[in-house]
Amino acid sequence: MRKLMLFVSISFSITTIAQTWDSLKAAKLFGKNVGTIVIYDKAQERYYRYNQPRAAERFTPASTFKIPNSLFGLESGIITDENHLLKWDGVKRWRKEWNQDNTLASAIKYSVVWYYQELARQIGKVKTEKYLKDIGYGNCRVGEKVDYYWLDNSLKISAEEQIAFLKRFYDYKLPFSKRSVDIVKKIMPEEKYKKSVMKFKTGTGNKEDGTWIAWLVGYVEKKGNVYFFAFNIEAATFEKVDRLRNKISREVLKQSKILN
Repeated sequence: MRKLMLFVSISFSITTIAQTWDSLKAAKLFGKNVGTIVIYDKAQERYYRYNQPRAAERFTPASTFKIPNSLFGLESGIITDENHLLKWDGVKRWRKEWNQDNTLASAIKYSVVWYYQELARQIGKVKTEKYLKDIGYGNCRVGEKVDYYWLDNSLKISAEEQIAFLKRFYDYKLPFSKRSVDIVKKIMPEEKYKKSVMKFKTGTGNKEDGTWIAWLVGYVEKKGNVYFFAFNIEAATFEKVDRLRNKISREVLKQSKILN
Protein backbone atom coordinates (compact mmCIF):
# COMPACT_ATOMS: atom_id res chain seq x y z
CA MET A 1 0.00 0.00 0.00
CA ARG A 2 2.86 2.36 0.88
CA LYS A 3 4.52 1.67 -2.51
CA LEU A 4 1.23 2.38 -4.26
CA MET A 5 0.84 5.71 -2.45
CA LEU A 6 4.42 6.65 -3.34
CA PHE A 7 3.79 5.83 -7.00
CA VAL A 8 0.60 7.92 -7.00
CA SER A 9 2.43 10.82 -5.34
CA ILE A 10 5.26 10.78 -7.89
CA SER A 11 2.84 10.40 -10.79
CA PHE A 12 0.78 13.32 -9.53
CA SER A 13 3.79 15.62 -9.24
CA ILE A 14 4.94 14.81 -12.77
CA THR A 15 1.45 15.23 -14.17
CA THR A 16 1.07 18.58 -12.43
CA ILE A 17 4.28 19.91 -13.99
CA ALA A 18 3.25 18.69 -17.43
CA GLN A 19 -0.18 20.28 -17.05
CA THR A 20 1.41 23.57 -15.99
CA TRP A 21 3.53 23.59 -19.14
CA ASP A 22 0.59 22.61 -21.34
CA SER A 23 -1.47 25.45 -19.91
CA LEU A 24 1.10 28.01 -20.96
CA LYS A 25 -0.16 28.04 -24.52
CA ALA A 26 3.32 29.06 -25.56
CA ALA A 27 2.19 29.54 -29.14
CA LYS A 28 -0.11 32.32 -27.97
CA LEU A 29 2.68 34.00 -26.03
CA PHE A 30 5.02 33.92 -29.02
CA GLY A 31 2.23 34.79 -31.45
CA LYS A 32 3.63 35.30 -34.94
CA ASN A 33 7.11 35.92 -33.57
CA VAL A 34 9.77 33.35 -34.43
CA GLY A 35 11.54 31.96 -31.39
CA THR A 36 12.03 29.07 -29.01
CA ILE A 37 12.46 28.20 -25.36
CA VAL A 38 13.93 25.10 -23.73
CA ILE A 39 13.47 24.44 -20.01
CA TYR A 40 15.11 21.63 -18.05
CA ASP A 41 13.70 20.62 -14.65
CA LYS A 42 16.66 19.13 -12.77
CA ALA A 43 14.64 17.35 -10.07
CA GLN A 44 12.37 15.64 -12.60
CA GLU A 45 15.15 15.26 -15.20
CA ARG A 46 12.65 16.50 -17.74
CA TYR A 47 12.79 18.88 -20.71
CA TYR A 48 10.06 21.24 -21.89
CA ARG A 49 10.34 22.81 -25.32
CA TYR A 50 8.51 25.27 -27.53
CA ASN A 51 9.36 25.12 -31.25
CA GLN A 52 11.65 22.10 -31.02
CA PRO A 53 13.14 22.39 -34.55
CA ARG A 54 14.37 25.91 -33.76
CA ALA A 55 15.68 24.75 -30.38
CA ALA A 56 18.25 22.69 -32.29
CA GLU A 57 19.19 25.53 -34.66
CA ARG A 58 22.46 27.35 -34.03
CA PHE A 59 22.82 31.13 -33.82
CA THR A 60 25.41 33.63 -32.64
CA PRO A 61 25.56 33.49 -28.83
CA ALA A 62 26.23 37.23 -28.67
CA SER A 63 26.71 38.37 -25.07
CA THR A 64 25.48 35.12 -23.53
CA PHE A 65 29.04 34.06 -24.36
CA LYS A 66 30.25 36.27 -21.53
CA ILE A 67 29.60 33.32 -19.20
CA PRO A 68 32.20 31.01 -20.80
CA ASN A 69 34.42 33.95 -21.76
CA SER A 70 34.66 34.91 -18.08
CA LEU A 71 35.68 31.35 -17.28
CA PHE A 72 38.34 31.45 -20.01
CA GLY A 73 39.81 34.63 -18.53
CA LEU A 74 39.92 33.24 -15.01
CA GLU A 75 41.31 29.84 -16.02
CA SER A 76 44.02 31.41 -18.17
CA GLY A 77 45.15 33.57 -15.26
CA ILE A 78 44.69 36.76 -17.27
CA ILE A 79 41.83 37.71 -14.96
CA THR A 80 42.64 37.26 -11.26
CA ASP A 81 39.14 37.58 -9.80
CA GLU A 82 35.86 39.47 -10.14
CA ASN A 83 37.57 42.75 -9.17
CA HIS A 84 40.16 42.57 -11.96
CA LEU A 85 40.23 46.04 -13.54
CA LEU A 86 40.77 46.86 -17.20
CA LYS A 87 41.30 50.48 -18.20
CA TRP A 88 38.84 52.17 -20.56
CA ASP A 89 40.46 53.06 -23.90
CA GLY A 90 38.76 56.46 -24.08
CA VAL A 91 36.53 55.56 -27.04
CA LYS A 92 32.94 56.78 -26.50
CA ARG A 93 30.36 54.00 -26.87
CA TRP A 94 26.57 53.82 -26.69
CA ARG A 95 26.23 52.94 -22.98
CA LYS A 96 27.60 55.22 -20.28
CA GLU A 97 28.69 52.20 -18.22
CA TRP A 98 31.03 51.23 -21.04
CA ASN A 99 32.77 54.62 -20.99
CA GLN A 100 34.80 53.98 -17.85
CA ASP A 101 37.20 51.48 -16.32
CA ASN A 102 35.49 48.14 -15.64
CA THR A 103 36.02 45.07 -13.49
CA LEU A 104 34.97 41.57 -14.49
CA ALA A 105 31.92 41.95 -12.23
CA SER A 106 30.80 45.24 -13.79
CA ALA A 107 31.65 44.03 -17.30
CA ILE A 108 29.26 41.07 -17.11
CA LYS A 109 26.61 43.16 -15.33
CA TYR A 110 26.61 45.87 -18.00
CA SER A 111 27.61 43.55 -20.85
CA VAL A 112 30.71 45.60 -21.63
CA VAL A 113 31.87 44.37 -25.03
CA TRP A 114 35.26 46.10 -25.09
CA TYR A 115 36.29 44.43 -21.80
CA TYR A 116 35.71 40.97 -23.23
CA GLN A 117 37.33 41.91 -26.53
CA GLU A 118 40.51 42.88 -24.71
CA LEU A 119 40.29 39.70 -22.68
CA ALA A 120 39.89 37.62 -25.85
CA ARG A 121 42.91 39.27 -27.49
CA GLN A 122 45.05 38.44 -24.46
CA ILE A 123 43.84 34.82 -24.34
CA GLY A 124 44.61 34.37 -28.05
CA LYS A 125 43.14 32.18 -30.75
CA VAL A 126 44.98 28.93 -29.98
CA LYS A 127 44.00 28.81 -26.32
CA THR A 128 40.46 29.98 -27.12
CA GLU A 129 39.94 27.16 -29.62
CA LYS A 130 41.16 24.66 -27.03
CA TYR A 131 38.77 25.98 -24.39
CA LEU A 132 35.84 25.86 -26.82
CA LYS A 133 36.58 22.26 -27.75
CA ASP A 134 37.16 21.29 -24.12
CA ILE A 135 33.65 22.45 -23.17
CA GLY A 136 31.99 21.47 -26.47
CA TYR A 137 30.47 24.90 -26.96
CA GLY A 138 28.32 24.97 -30.11
CA ASN A 139 30.33 24.72 -33.31
CA CYS A 140 33.56 25.66 -31.45
CA ARG A 141 34.58 28.06 -34.26
CA VAL A 142 36.62 31.20 -33.61
CA GLY A 143 36.87 32.51 -37.17
CA GLU A 144 39.20 35.29 -38.31
CA LYS A 145 38.65 37.83 -35.52
CA VAL A 146 39.67 36.56 -32.09
CA ASP A 147 37.99 39.57 -30.46
CA TYR A 148 34.68 39.34 -32.32
CA TYR A 149 33.90 35.67 -33.07
CA TRP A 150 30.97 35.45 -30.64
CA LEU A 151 29.33 38.43 -32.39
CA ASP A 152 30.01 37.89 -36.12
CA ASN A 153 28.33 34.47 -36.56
CA SER A 154 31.61 32.55 -36.55
CA LEU A 155 30.71 30.92 -33.24
CA LYS A 156 27.18 29.52 -33.08
CA ILE A 157 25.18 27.60 -30.51
CA SER A 158 21.63 26.25 -30.21
CA ALA A 159 19.20 26.60 -27.32
CA GLU A 160 19.61 22.87 -26.65
CA GLU A 161 23.39 23.30 -26.46
CA GLN A 162 23.04 26.33 -24.20
CA ILE A 163 21.14 24.12 -21.74
CA ALA A 164 23.81 21.41 -21.93
CA PHE A 165 26.51 23.97 -21.19
CA LEU A 166 24.58 25.56 -18.30
CA LYS A 167 23.96 22.18 -16.67
CA ARG A 168 27.67 21.32 -16.75
CA PHE A 169 28.53 24.81 -15.53
CA TYR A 170 26.12 24.62 -12.59
CA ASP A 171 27.19 21.10 -11.58
CA TYR A 172 30.96 21.83 -11.80
CA LYS A 173 31.38 19.37 -14.65
CA LEU A 174 33.34 21.70 -16.92
CA PRO A 175 37.13 21.20 -17.06
CA PHE A 176 37.63 24.34 -14.99
CA SER A 177 38.37 24.99 -11.33
CA LYS A 178 35.59 25.30 -8.76
CA ARG A 179 36.96 28.72 -7.89
CA SER A 180 36.50 30.02 -11.44
CA VAL A 181 32.96 28.65 -11.68
CA ASP A 182 32.02 30.07 -8.27
CA ILE A 183 33.26 33.53 -9.24
CA VAL A 184 31.19 33.53 -12.44
CA LYS A 185 28.12 32.24 -10.63
CA LYS A 186 28.48 35.06 -8.11
CA ILE A 187 28.76 37.86 -10.68
CA MET A 188 26.07 36.72 -13.13
CA PRO A 189 23.10 39.14 -13.30
CA GLU A 190 20.39 38.18 -10.85
CA GLU A 191 16.68 38.76 -10.29
CA LYS A 192 15.08 37.87 -6.96
CA TYR A 193 11.45 36.86 -6.61
CA LYS A 194 9.46 35.83 -3.54
CA LYS A 195 10.10 32.11 -3.99
CA SER A 196 12.85 31.94 -6.59
CA VAL A 197 16.12 33.48 -7.77
CA MET A 198 17.05 33.77 -11.44
CA LYS A 199 20.68 33.95 -12.59
CA PHE A 200 20.94 34.86 -16.25
CA LYS A 201 22.70 36.50 -19.16
CA THR A 202 21.18 38.31 -22.10
CA GLY A 203 22.61 38.48 -25.58
CA THR A 204 21.58 40.42 -28.67
CA GLY A 205 23.08 40.31 -32.16
CA ASN A 206 22.48 39.93 -35.87
CA LYS A 207 22.04 36.85 -38.01
CA GLU A 208 23.78 36.73 -41.39
CA ASP A 209 20.70 38.24 -43.07
CA GLY A 210 20.68 41.21 -40.69
CA THR A 211 17.73 40.00 -38.62
CA TRP A 212 18.13 40.71 -34.91
CA ILE A 213 18.21 37.80 -32.48
CA ALA A 214 17.92 38.09 -28.70
CA TRP A 215 18.79 35.49 -26.07
CA LEU A 216 18.00 34.98 -22.41
CA VAL A 217 19.79 32.01 -20.84
CA GLY A 218 20.40 30.92 -17.27
CA TYR A 219 18.86 29.06 -14.39
CA VAL A 220 16.31 29.52 -11.61
CA GLU A 221 16.86 28.18 -8.10
CA LYS A 222 13.64 27.42 -6.28
CA LYS A 223 12.82 25.25 -3.25
CA GLY A 224 15.86 23.02 -3.61
CA ASN A 225 15.36 22.57 -7.35
CA VAL A 226 17.03 24.15 -10.38
CA TYR A 227 15.38 25.00 -13.69
CA PHE A 228 17.70 25.71 -16.62
CA PHE A 229 16.36 27.74 -19.53
CA ALA A 230 17.44 29.02 -22.94
CA PHE A 231 15.22 31.41 -24.89
CA ASN A 232 15.77 33.14 -28.20
CA ILE A 233 13.60 35.22 -30.50
CA GLU A 234 14.12 37.30 -33.63
CA ALA A 235 12.79 40.56 -35.05
CA ALA A 236 13.61 43.23 -37.61
CA THR A 237 14.91 45.85 -35.15
CA PHE A 238 16.91 45.93 -31.93
CA GLU A 239 14.16 47.78 -30.09
CA LYS A 240 11.53 45.20 -31.00
CA VAL A 241 13.62 42.11 -30.31
CA ASP A 242 14.73 43.52 -26.96
CA ARG A 243 11.14 44.23 -25.95
CA LEU A 244 9.92 40.79 -27.06
CA ARG A 245 12.75 39.00 -25.24
CA ASN A 246 12.10 40.79 -21.97
CA LYS A 247 8.34 40.26 -22.11
CA ILE A 248 7.88 36.75 -23.50
CA SER A 249 10.78 34.95 -21.80
CA ARG A 250 9.78 36.00 -18.31
CA GLU A 251 6.10 35.42 -18.98
CA VAL A 252 6.80 31.83 -19.98
CA LEU A 253 8.80 31.27 -16.80
CA LYS A 254 6.15 32.93 -14.65
CA GLN A 255 3.24 31.02 -16.15
CA SER A 256 5.14 27.77 -15.68
CA LYS A 257 5.37 28.64 -11.95
CA ILE A 258 9.15 28.77 -12.14
CA LEU A 259 9.42 32.51 -11.47
CA ASN A 260 7.23 33.60 -8.59
